[in-house]
Parts: sequence; C-alpha cells; structure tokens
Amino acid sequence: MYSARVTQSSVVAALTVFATVVTLGNAPASAATRCERLLEQLKTRIADATCVESADLTTANPATTPRNDSLPDLPPSAFTPQADRDMIAPPAGYRTPITKAVPGSQLQARIANDPLGQARILIRLPDDWNGKLVVAGASGTRSEFNGDFVWSDYVVQKGYAYVSQNKGMYNLFVSTAADPLACRRNPTSESFVRFYANDPAAAFTRWNEIMLAATEIGRAALETGYGRRPARTYAVGTSNGGYQVRRAVETGPDLFDGGVDWEGTFVDPDAPNLLSALPAAILNYPDYAAAGFSSTSAAAKNIRGAGYPPDMRVPETPTSLWGLHWTQFWEVTLCQWQKRLDPTYDTYVSGTGTYIYVNRLSVSDVGANIAAFATTGRIKRPLITVAGTMDGLLPIDLHARAYARKVEAALRRDNDPGDRASEERTPEYRLYEVQNGNHIESFTTTFPRLELIQPHAQKAFDLLVAKVELSAALPPSQCVPVAGQIAATPAQPGHCASLLAR
Repeated sequence: MYSARVTQSSVVAALTVFATVVTLGNAPASAATRCERLLEQLKTRIADATCVESADLTTANPATTPRNDSLPDLPPSAFTPQADRDMIAPPAGYRTPITKAVPGSQLQARIANDPLGQARILIRLPDDWNGKLVVAGASGTRSEFNGDFVWSDYVVQKGYAYVSQNKGMYNLFVSTAADPLACRRNPTSESFVRFYANDPAAAFTRWNEIMLAATEIGRAALETGYGRRPARTYAVGTSNGGYQVRRAVETGPDLFDGGVDWEGTFVDPDAPNLLSALPAAILNYPDYAAAGFSSTSAAAKNIRGAGYPPDMRVPETPTSLWGLHWTQFWEVTLCQWQKRLDPTYDTYVSGTGTYIYVNRLSVSDVGANIAAFATTGRIKRPLITVAGTMDGLLPIDLHARAYARKVEAALRRDNDPGDRASEERTPEYRLYEVQNGNHIESFTTTFPRLELIQPHAQKAFDLLVAKVELSAALPPSQCVPVAGQIAATPAQPGHCASLLAR
C-alpha cells in the first residue's frame, strides 16, 4: 500500500564500492565482462540500462540503492528508491543483519516493450550464486528498490539471484485540486498529488503481467550471467507486492516454485475489499477523536465493526494507531484506488468516507474493473501468507484471512474429495498470523507493543524452501504469539483468538 509522505534522502557519500559502470550502447571494447554480456544479450528486452560490477550488492554499500529523484526527465517524487525501501522496513537497528559483502553484478533498466515506458526491472547477480532466483513484488506504488532492506539483503547473502520490478508504474508527482485524477495527501491537507497508477492506461492488470515479464527477463539474465537457468524460482512480496506473489503462484506455475506473501492486498469484486472497507474508517475516525478516543463510542464500534483491529494510544497524547492510519494511509489509499477503478465517482464532492462500494456496482464499472485483476485462490504452487493481527491498513480478516478462505473454497471446488491423487496434487497453503503485528513496521517505534513481521516473513521463506527442495513439512497455519515464532506444533493453530495481546 501507500503513504503519501515522501522523505527526500540525503545524497549518498561520494565513496562507492562500484568498480565498473557499463551503459547499454556504450560498452568498452575490452574483454567482455558479465555486465557487457548481459547488456548485449538483453538489448532487445531492456532499455536505458545501466549495469555495474559491484563489490557488495547489499545495502551496506550506499550505492546499491540509488538516491531519490535520480532518474532524468522525471518530476520529483516519481522515482524514490531510498524512500521506498524505508516504507516497508523495520526501524534502523531491526533490519536484516548484514554479515558479509556480496560481490556481483547489478543491472537496472526499463522493460523495452512496455507501451507506457514506465515498467522497470532490477537484477542482482551474486558471484557466489546458489543456483536459484528470488523475484520480488513491489508494495504500494513503489519502485523496484522497495524490498532492498527486507528481501534483497536477506536473499543475496544466501547466494540467491534477485529480481524486482515496479508493477509498471512510477510513484507520483505534485498536482493540484483542479486535477481530476489528483488525491490530497490526507483529510486535512491542501496539498494534492497525482499517482501514475491513476492514468487511464495504467490498468492494474499490468501488475501481474510485469511480475511475469520481469521473471522471464531475470531468468534470461541468469542464463547469460551464469550459463544456466535457475534450478528454483521463488516469489516474495509485501502489501501490493504480496498480491503480486499470490497472482504469480496462481498464474505462473511454469515460472515459480512457490511464494511468500507478506500482508498481501486482497482483491475481489465481492466485498470485502479496499473500496468497501476503507470508507467506514475514514468516516468514523473524526467522531471517534471528538469523543475523546473512547473505545466505547459509537464511532469506535463502527470502525471495529468494519473489520479494523482495536486502536492503540500513546498515554496522555492524541497519538493513536488509528490516527496514524487516518493521517497517512486511509483516505489517500481509497482515493488512489477509487480514481483508478471507479473514476466517475466525484471523490471530494460525494465524499471519501461516504463512498459505498455496493451502491456503485450498478452505476459504474468498478466491479468489472476489480474482477479483471482479482485473485482466484487457485494456487498452483505452495504459498505462505504472513500477516499481522493489528494491521490497520489491510485488516487481517478482510485481507489475509479472506484470501485464505478463497484458497480453501478453490480447493474444495477443484478437488474431488474421493480422489486421493487429486488431494496429493494440491499445493500447500499456510497462513501465519503474527499477533500484534502491524502493516507498517516503523510504527513499532511509537507503539512498542507492536510486533515486527519481517523476521517471521523471512523464516517463512526458509520454510518454503525446505518444503520445495527437501520435502520438509510446513508447520500448520497458526497464531504466532507475541515474542514467539512459527512452530511445528503451535499452541494456537489456526487464527489468533485475540487481535491484540494485552
């Protein structure tokens, strides 16, 4: 998902451990390096490409993630790699430990045949390759660098090649209230931005197409860089990137061996979905605040009744978990999706909190637009979902559990209960619920009772690999208790009984 706050990172230090930079169409005439071979072999599939031979592909190397606004000819905030990697990562000090340098090659480029000219790909090839590939989805409207802290640092140190993409779109640019496709940054703001995702040609169906295209290009890059295709390919992603993982294992069984979806967005024309759930939270929060943040107020009951987890407060301050979401996420996310999927609705005249999804089905194409990129639950490879019970943006019952129900329904529909062979063919699915986990890892700084999800998502990746490659049993779906871990024999199988552990 997306926060409208964009923090400009300072320019990285002049010292860089990149040794050689090669640009498409400008390769030196000396003996071909890996970068030169990559650029030559991929020249019909990528454009505006830059490749570097790097002494370290981890973020310990400050040049691994480009600075914000570093692509030419784009407005500010359209390309924000360093802001993007911060968005889904835990606070500094809790991020993926980096224990060694990982030398290799890094390539970044546009996907050449993209008609919008916005689809981008990132490829990292460690010298000490383990023979396998990880392909990452992108959260919100973020760039191909958004997973650098949480996913890339984790897998490249294990020897995986890493590919990421941007769902075929840049981020946003500053606009005005007069722009019919612009969204205000928050309910009290007079500042407006326009998302590239809201352009009419930027159909959300592209999200899966770009994920699959990047995987194909990545596999070709591995064949050029190492002389062979990967033995295994795994999909990982967070938020909207988690959605991409779900669609990848539903639609790309020839490309992927399994996936880990971290708090993915549930997309379905039948409620619940983002457009059906967010308005109740947007509408009721001001009344909740006016009621002195009373948990027994009608407004608080309405928000919880819409599927949201309990609020959390910083004592003797107006700061609350719901308040952070109201200020940073709820309205701007609703606006971004509504303007793309239901553009005839007058956002700020008819209202954001008064948007009623079911009423719009008969007067607009919103249902068909969502159905075009909906998840089906028909997974064709093993899939693990990891989600927090205190997710205030994508509430667990409306998103993670909703997708789990979709998978279960698809399995019942597609499998003959009396056909043992059919049952044995069914890919395994697991939902690991992290009690007190929230959508935004950095909120643990304000609310220490929140649990980080990153270590559980990374553990889930290791469990998936063991399942695929060693036929190890996946632990059952379970509630991961506060300060606990995914267990082979969980104390609380299934769903967490309480969203917030007191």
